[in-house]
Amino acid sequence: MTTTWVVLPGLAETPEEFGRVVELLPGLDLRVVDPWCTPITSGVDELRRAAGVPAEAEIGLIGHSIGGLAVLRWALTRPLEVSRVVLVDTSLTSETGWRWLYPGTRGDRAVRAFLRLLGRIGVPQLLGPAVRRLIVRIGSTSNRDLLSKATARKRYGAALSWLLFWGELASSWELAAEVGKLVAGPVGEVPPTTLLVATGGSSRFTADRWLAGQRRLADLLDGTVEVLPDSAHLVHLDRPDAIATAVGR
Repeated sequence: MTTTWVVLPGLAETPEEFGRVVELLPGLDLRVVDPWCTPITSGVDELRRAAGVPAEAEIGLIGHSIGGLAVLRWALTRPLEVSRVVLVDTSLTSETGWRWLYPGTRGDRAVRAFLRLLGRIGVPQLLGPAVRRLIVRIGSTSNRDLLSKATARKRYGAALSWLLFWGELASSWELAAEVGKLVAGPVGEVPPTTLLVATGGSSRFTADRWLAGQRRLADLLDGTVEVLPDSAHLVHLDRPDAIATAVGR
């Protein structure tokens, strides 16, 4: 049976920036969920629909950053439909944020109201593309952005873009807590799992602690760890070949 691979991007990411990964795996059925249309923290059924996964497909999952948490929930709650997992510098289950800012709280509502105001007065339109450039500069060793300027303006300059980012971030804290309970409990059959961990560029400042957390997660999942000292957090920009190799094993 042919495996359908589903990519779940991280916070404030786009399908376009995974273009090199797709190019390096031309023979695979590889589908990238668009977080701007379907939040990565959505339920498994919604993510399946967004990826257009056939009902009886054998599924491989690739998750970057908070997308890694979504992949873990999918794989741990539905292990029979997932054959392989690749976690790309995944967020850790300890990243549970501040409960007073969880979705639906008074703090969350205040942040959302403020971000709506910024959208109405044009702040994302003015600063959004610059924020994108800063994200790539900080998060990548290669500083090679795959987004065109037009796409960056359309995505990051949209009036509600910052509200979308906040929603994903706040929801990821709840997701981390949920996945933390899953991995802390009796973990049943876990699909073969590879963890790619970036320790280069800006990631070097917290590399020891970050790698230790990733190794602990790998132990719980009986997974393998591959360290990428030449990549920062945006591994799909710096080392798309490492992702392709992990998938092709």
